[in-house]
Amino acid sequence: MHPPLIVDSKDAKWNILKEVLKIFDSRRARQELAKSGVRVQNGAGVLKIVLTAMFFSVEISYVVSELKHRKELMRFLNLCEVLEARHVYRFLSQFSPDAFIALVLRVLNLQCGKRSKRRAWLIIDSTDLQLDINWFRRRIKKADLEDREFKWGYSPSKGYYIGYKLTMVVDKRKLKPLVFLIHEGSPNDAKLFREVLEEIKRRRIARKGDVILADKGYYSYKNYVLAISRFKTVPLIFPRKNFSLRRLLGMLSYPLEVFCSRSGEKLMFVKLVREFVRLIKDWKRFKAVRSVIDDLFKVAKNSFALDKLHRYTKRSVKKFVALNVLLVGVVVSLGFREKEALQRLAEW
Repeated sequence: MHPPLIVDSKDAKWNILKEVLKIFDSRRARQELAKSGVRVQNGAGVLKIVLTAMFFSVEISYVVSELKHRKELMRFLNLCEVLEARHVYRFLSQFSPDAFIALVLRVLNLQCGKRSKRRAWLIIDSTDLQLDINWFRRRIKKADLEDREFKWGYSPSKGYYIGYKLTMVVDKRKLKPLVFLIHEGSPNDAKLFREVLEEIKRRRIARKGDVILADKGYYSYKNYVLAISRFKTVPLIFPRKNFSLRRLLGMLSYPLEVFCSRSGEKLMFVKLVREFVRLIKDWKRFKAVRSVIDDLFKVAKNSFALDKLHRYTKRSVKKFVALNVLLVGVVVSLGFREKEALQRLAEW
């Protein structure tokens, strides 16, 4: 049984939610909804209801039920009418995952702003997305999942699970989520590194000279070479014990397109290598910087219902994660950027 949703102006959690929902009352947010072909009033109302459900880790139907019985909650969400739960789900289903993600990221940009022109540090990490499946009632084998979108996976902290893996890229300075990818099961992080770099390049997020900060899960000599030679970035991937800088430098040579280009490209390549060598020699100093993304994942799971998903298709999981990323990004933009503040928020 869930506690009643009684609005309390003295409660910090309600005040934070109020600031989050203000976004959808702004003119620019409504313009983004209209560009996506959404009826503005209904669209804003649906998103408010879903985010409220995620904020308090309850079902959408429960929020709808509370809205019908509590006028103060209606006023808090600034709604003219109460939508039925089926209308909320129907609204969400009309979007393709890519279109919905694009809409959410545009709304997030309204609150957090776009990246500055100076060099950025992009932090990459992944976490498990576990589905709420009662496997004590039914034993689930790999053969049972061959035709399903979710797979068996393994998390070092939680063991085996059924679900997906979420990979996210955040801006070090603002802690703003920039990109997220969802994969079935738990593929190796090192094998996903190229896909992540291609995605941030496609979205024009990464620029020449940006630093890519990642833990040892992404360690691979090929990934170092790939980031420098092809994507023109500095890969500060934490090395393992058997790492040999001399061996890696022997693998770093001018790509053919750089060798045949003007001297400016060659100079850029040399600068990237020098910056990489400088940072990788002192990589332990950046452990605390990288760990902040772990705190963001804890906030998403402990505070915003990402711990156990009640969605069983990749399509619905992508949309739910997109709204969760929006919620995390907006809350961080409200001032929760320090490690201690994020840890307190994760304990709510």
